[in-house]
Amino acid sequence: MAERKENVVMLPFMAQGHIIPFLALALHIERQKGYSITFVNTPFNINKLRSSLPKNSSIRLLEIPFSTSHHGLPPNAENTDVLPYHHVIHLLQASTSLRAPFKKLLQDLIHDHHGHKPICVIADIFFGWTVGVAKELGLFHAIFSGAGGFGLACYYSLWLNLPHRKADSLDFSLPDFEQASKIHVSQLPKNILEADHVEDPWGIFQKENLSAWVDSDGVLFNSLEEFDQLGMQYFRRKLGRPVWPIGPVLLTSESRANSSEKAELCQDWLNTKPPNSVVYVCFGSMNTISLSQMMQLAMALEASGKNFIWVIRPPIGFDINSEFRADEWLPEGFEDRMRSSRRGLLVHKWAPQVEILSHKAVSAFLSHCGWNSTLEALSHGVPLLGWPMAAEQFFNVILLEKEVGVCVEVARGKSCEVRHEDVKAKIELVMNDTDKGNEMRRKAGELRVMIKNAMKHDNVVKGSSIKAMDDFFQCCKKVNQGQQQRA
Repeated sequence: MAERKENVVMLPFMAQGHIIPFLALALHIERQKGYSITFVNTPFNINKLRSSLPKNSSIRLLEIPFSTSHHGLPPNAENTDVLPYHHVIHLLQASTSLRAPFKKLLQDLIHDHHGHKPICVIADIFFGWTVGVAKELGLFHAIFSGAGGFGLACYYSLWLNLPHRKADSLDFSLPDFEQASKIHVSQLPKNILEADHVEDPWGIFQKENLSAWVDSDGVLFNSLEEFDQLGMQYFRRKLGRPVWPIGPVLLTSESRANSSEKAELCQDWLNTKPPNSVVYVCFGSMNTISLSQMMQLAMALEASGKNFIWVIRPPIGFDINSEFRADEWLPEGFEDRMRSSRRGLLVHKWAPQVEILSHKAVSAFLSHCGWNSTLEALSHGVPLLGWPMAAEQFFNVILLEKEVGVCVEVARGKSCEVRHEDVKAKIELVMNDTDKGNEMRRKAGELRVMIKNAMKHDNVVKGSSIKAMDDFFQCCKKVNQGQQQRA
């Protein structure tokens, strides 16, 4: 009789920035451990995921019932990518209705496997309610954060303590995370800045959600201990639970419509450029900038004289998925000048990011510093120009700039004033033969090696992140065996 495979149940929040690291982790567990994976999400996201699975993967995609119309959301609005930002909180609130169907799904899985329980449930940082479901069924539970430890520690502390509401200056310390740098109010996402835990929906949701983490069995981080130690130590101390830095787990490529066509376009263009001569500009799948910021950024790129690839979307106030109107939203003649000179490549909506960052022509990445993008850059030794937009991105920039030394902040948020002269100067600082630029490239190269070593897995050596993954599953098994013996 064949040995029964352990089953891991995974449930990410309905956003590409959450689903992508969950899928990368699922493929990593399948490859490293050979376990069965049950990947759960709402019907729209499951259908979208089917084409993203490698042909040789046996990951089981399982739909959980969810109706957007029952929650006042637009039809098929099951992913933040298709929602205006002000509706994201409504999707989060609606996601708590998944509790009963998720519990039934787990009960059905146990029944279908003749009482054999999944080895663990791995759930999203926004799904604190899953802790109670797992405990009711006697299942090992872990939170998985696609964010880094330091950035999430700042984010977690801010939501629970709201220290800026008690501060008498524009910068302040975190009461339970003194090791972090002082934070300025301009580094607060708008929803945290306005939170009060009493009336605002974000504050109410997050206080209940994050407070539930203390009952989980631990937290998995898509990061590595070697350069994210402060964040790991914060959660070990704060939650009194194990923390496992098992990253970076990354998708080598993403299956999207017309991706091969765009990949070929970018590759051919990059092949014509000298090494370390291109700045790649992209603000992630959910973000765009204001019209005035877009104009200033375009002027900065042109004035810098640097080659660039810019993933561009309509500015704030316009449908982010609509056609881009270069004649209205960019300096007059900009797109034509960049095309004729071959200095700039404007790619609409999406570009093959991993393929671009891995190309020898790329010297720097002007990014929102979301953690997926950050890890993809550092895995290829590419330093960053930081322009944080939301969530924990502001605190990622603090870590990358002040603690790690691989980033220079260019701008802050979606409403700050941007001057093209300042952006041009920052691009030149990082890309030219300056002491600062050379030091950043050196440190980014060191991190590339550090990441490679952390994920090393051969017959002789196991990297720190691979060991952390082993330790996580040993802990799962130990707890599960203890429960069986007590039963």
